[in-house]
Amino acid sequence: MSVKNLKLSLLNDFNCFTLAYGYFKAGLKDKQGCFDLFFRRVPDNGGSAICAGLKTAVDFIKNLSFSDDDIEFLKQNGNFDDDFLNYLKNFKFECDVYAIPEGTPVFAKEPIVKVVGPIIQATLIETALLISINHQTLIATKANRIARAAQGREVVELGVRRAHGADAALNGARAAFIGGCVASGCTLVKSEYDIPIFYSMTHAWVEVFDSEYEAFCAFAKQYPDNCYLLVDTYNTLKSGVKNAIKCFDDILKPLGKRPKGIRIDSGDITYLSKKARKMLDEAGYPDCRIMASNSLDEYIIRDLIIEGAKVDVFGVGERLITSASDPVFGGVYKLTALKDENGEFAPRVNFSDNVGKITLPCNKKTYRLFDEQSGKALADVISLFDEEIDSQKEIELFDPDHTWKRKTVENFIARELFVKVFEKGELVYNLPSTAEIREYCAEQVETIWDEVQRFENPHSYYVDLSENLWNIRNNMFKEFTNLKQI
Repeated sequence: MSVKNLKLSLLNDFNCFTLAYGYFKAGLKDKQGCFDLFFRRVPDNGGSAICAGLKTAVDFIKNLSFSDDDIEFLKQNGNFDDDFLNYLKNFKFECDVYAIPEGTPVFAKEPIVKVVGPIIQATLIETALLISINHQTLIATKANRIARAAQGREVVELGVRRAHGADAALNGARAAFIGGCVASGCTLVKSEYDIPIFYSMTHAWVEVFDSEYEAFCAFAKQYPDNCYLLVDTYNTLKSGVKNAIKCFDDILKPLGKRPKGIRIDSGDITYLSKKARKMLDEAGYPDCRIMASNSLDEYIIRDLIIEGAKVDVFGVGERLITSASDPVFGGVYKLTALKDENGEFAPRVNFSDNVGKITLPCNKKTYRLFDEQSGKALADVISLFDEEIDSQKEIELFDPDHTWKRKTVENFIARELFVKVFEKGELVYNLPSTAEIREYCAEQVETIWDEVQRFENPHSYYVDLSENLWNIRNNMFKEFTNLKQI
């Protein structure tokens, strides 16, 4: 069954159904709550992540319903009563959903998505939100690291054959494009998301023909406008590049065509690319690009550039599409507030023996403060939902954990990061195209200081709490720590 046609209503942690049933039987079907999706650590010990996956989550929520087959399955496997099953059969999503737009750099502990509405409904979309946001944010973050390592050189995502399944291949390619890749080898992303696709020959193509030269000529005749030749099947310098040049002379030049490039997929990329560049230039093909592949990542690419490799395009596969160096994005989904009998949101918090798992209570929003002169991001401030930050007034920021560390900021522009995506279950957000998200991402990454984005020991970006929010959390902490032992 294809990714596109697979019905995902039952793609859920079964625990979510049992909780929903529990709420239903406890008379809490209409109880209103506020849930935050956030993460605790940036992958690869990086300074920031790139938010992605919202479109996939939106598609799930828009199509969330339970068919007769779904109801029958749950009846047979869940020990749920008819009243609850009828509720699911007539399910209508009615929550408000807020999210940080895809392509935005985001930081640990700040909400990426917020769901406000009946807790039973918010629970039933938890898994889909986590699947969508966790996976695509992970891959977009990795792609952005790789794109930044390439220092303006193009990066092509080539991981479709190494992805962890069809969905990971398709949405991973989309996320990689958002993060900075220029194209993908996955055909379906062109059809689904209008992302450019890349193609060249394989080693099998070369081996099918009696000679490397014959294989090159056959490919050039077939694809004269996109002639990328793979030159390392036998010997990169002694045969591959030489036969490529001869093919360009014999096939493309008479047609008035120029070669797109050669690809080196093994060996010492720095040495081979330098020698190949010299050979191509001397043969009259200074515009013929050199592409490198072969298990690349941001660290190898960085080293190749430092070593002076003459590479114009990097093809990155398995280490990108699986984020091999750090393959888990630890996004979580937590209740932060519950409406009381007065219609006010009362804070809820998860205290833990593990300090890193303590959550932020309350219905909240996040501001990003930008320096008026440089346009660079200064800090993020998580505030109560009804708080406003006035850019015309100075603001005192303080470290939430080390409160004596304080800084007064002025001459800034404050921008709310959340946009409203669903209002009472109706989609109200105009989803941008993938190309627009990619462009937005590049613009927003430029607002983050280089020191925050370096690969080793990045500077910590400040994610602060408003004083009101900090006081609420601190008072709750005091209350819970003073509980008498039972």
